[in-house]
Amino acid sequence: MRPGSAGRTPRGRRKGWIDRALSLSAEVRPGEGPTALLLMLDMLILLMAYYIVKPVREAWILGSLGAEVKAYAGAGQAALFLLLLPLYDAMASRVSRIRLINGMTAFFISNLVLFYFLAAAGANLGIVFFFWVGIFNLMLVAQFWAFANDLYTEGQGKRLFAIVGVGSALGAIIGAKAAGWLFEPVGPSNLMLVTAALLGVCMILTNWIHRRERTSTGDVVPKGGNGDRPLETQGAFELIHRHRYLMLIAAMVLMSNFVNTTGEFILGKAVTISAAQAVQDPVNAGLTEEEYIGKFYADFFFWVNFITAILQLFVVSRIMKRVGAAATLLLVPAISLGGYMLMAFLPMLTFVRTAKILENSSNYSIQNTARHALFLPTSREAKYKAATAIESFFWRIGDACSALLVFVGTHLAFELTNYALANVAAVIVWLLVVLAIVELRRRQRSRTRIAA
Repeated sequence: MRPGSAGRTPRGRRKGWIDRALSLSAEVRPGEGPTALLLMLDMLILLMAYYIVKPVREAWILGSLGAEVKAYAGAGQAALFLLLLPLYDAMASRVSRIRLINGMTAFFISNLVLFYFLAAAGANLGIVFFFWVGIFNLMLVAQFWAFANDLYTEGQGKRLFAIVGVGSALGAIIGAKAAGWLFEPVGPSNLMLVTAALLGVCMILTNWIHRRERTSTGDVVPKGGNGDRPLETQGAFELIHRHRYLMLIAAMVLMSNFVNTTGEFILGKAVTISAAQAVQDPVNAGLTEEEYIGKFYADFFFWVNFITAILQLFVVSRIMKRVGAAATLLLVPAISLGGYMLMAFLPMLTFVRTAKILENSSNYSIQNTARHALFLPTSREAKYKAATAIESFFWRIGDACSALLVFVGTHLAFELTNYALANVAAVIVWLLVVLAIVELRRRQRSRTRIAA
């Protein structure tokens, strides 16, 4: 089977046991199961790697520099991506798909080994490591989805991306648990070697998938051209500027991340207020604010992860198959709009918690899968270059805009209601952008490529 034809098989072939097992969560046709399963495992291990190294980042930057510097560092990552993305574009234009992926993965593995030795030597890595983890997470995940987009047709992606996304949901859960078990006995420095080993497993799986798709046979014609050729020389920002479809996706990513990040701030403020009130209640004698907040977030993350997994397993594929990726993206901003309108009029922790559980779980499952599927009908250049820029630079711009809102709101003494109303306005813009994407896809559905 050639690149761009993952899962297509000659007529009359029967489903194998993997195909049948995966059909519980999505429509899987004969021969499609093994590649979908390998991609799911690849994503699972990649997300495990991120969630294992994430506590190291938090411990180092909060322990040495404080939460304020963390906020500034998060906003500053957007500027750093302006320097890094042209280098990535240049590399993508010179090497084949698999060499690009292997090169990027090997680069991050070597970084982790270097950080291990620097930490052992007593170096203060707080701010540097914070920047690095933000780059590592966004770029490798974006590159993974570019690879998956390059393998599947648009129709296959609508059916099978939900299975691939299960790896993301499970990887986050398993990785967070593993980090909790390993952090104290292993230590933060050694966790970097664990993460490096997991990335090595990801590289093995990616190469296995690549070879499988090159050597399998089938009566198909690849949709996306030769996966072994380097990409054209157009840069990511040039592609985004030239194509309205890509500009709209970038705007959607910016607005959705702005809304979600601001929502996390609202939740954090509501929890802090509730914790201060709870410790004053004689019924809670001996309870500290830290304990209250810790218990709250443990329960919050459990429900977010549980609902995310259920949606990813049984809902996402069916919605995307019925209405398409673009229309599916209307669901999450609709949920967010209702949630923030509720917060604006009833800014109590119970309502904020419920709204954020619904928003985050649908965001991590429905929104993420459908967003990545938007690149299925685009060129390989858009998949690897533009998608990486959108999922990194424009993602961090959303963070920066939210940080700016919080900065202004702090100086203007905003209440939770004010932040919720600001998010209501932002969600309306987000919805308008998604509607524009839906309309553009409707008008251009007959084209085989949107971005050339």
